[in-house]
Amino acid sequence: MASETLKSEIERRSGVALWRQIADAIRAGISSGLGDDSGKLPPEMELAKQFGVNRHTVRSAISALVNDGILRAEQGRGTFIIEPNRLTYPISKRTRFSAGMAAQGTTGSTVLVSCDRVAAKHDVAEALGLPLDAPVFSARTVGMGDDIPVSRSTSWYDAARFPDFAKQYQYLGSVTKAFAACGLSDYVRHSTIIEAYHATVDDVRIMRLTPGAIVLVTHAINHDLKGRPIEYSKTRFSADRINLEIDMNEEGQR
Repeated sequence: MASETLKSEIERRSGVALWRQIADAIRAGISSGLGDDSGKLPPEMELAKQFGVNRHTVRSAISALVNDGILRAEQGRGTFIIEPNRLTYPISKRTRFSAGMAAQGTTGSTVLVSCDRVAAKHDVAEALGLPLDAPVFSARTVGMGDDIPVSRSTSWYDAARFPDFAKQYQYLGSVTKAFAACGLSDYVRHSTIIEAYHATVDDVRIMRLTPGAIVLVTHAINHDLKGRPIEYSKTRFSADRINLEIDMNEEGQR
């Protein structure tokens, strides 16, 4: 029954559309066993009763999940759960995007959108151990897995310490190679914080998502082998396309 797996309550004055709340609850319910042995969801009428809404609202939620590839609607049969085919992104001591994708038989690539010299804001300055407004390079990238956008990132680098970083990154197309060209042969992951949010307008546009989709956001700091911070990144992953696997004992090249 839907009531056994759909625990979320609808908040009518939360500012979040009812269909989106229901879509989130169904997503959560899927991982908790929502659906019968064939993966079929409870009927729309039952879901509408569970949430205290009309069938049209439930139908909007289901339609969004169908567009996201979470559900499959079959005329005359009902709505079925699609088993996810997510890639796994390993977060390890030496996290490198392309190597992580290649290990799964997937062609991974990072598309550099821009790399500009800017003044460090508070969070960037703190993460890199720099004074406020210190010069940094801000690089925006899109991560691709078999030509499908799975992530988008903004990363910052100390422009005083690595004055040629932007030029090398644009020429070599790799953070690891750009650092090596700047005299830094190796670096490791120091910390990673993971959060979850609804997709923004930019997420929807850049990663080709449906409004209401969930993204996993990582805040990561990399250090050189002497413990000095050299990179701060915020990366937004499509939760329907990527699993994050944390293993700090493994060494994964970007």
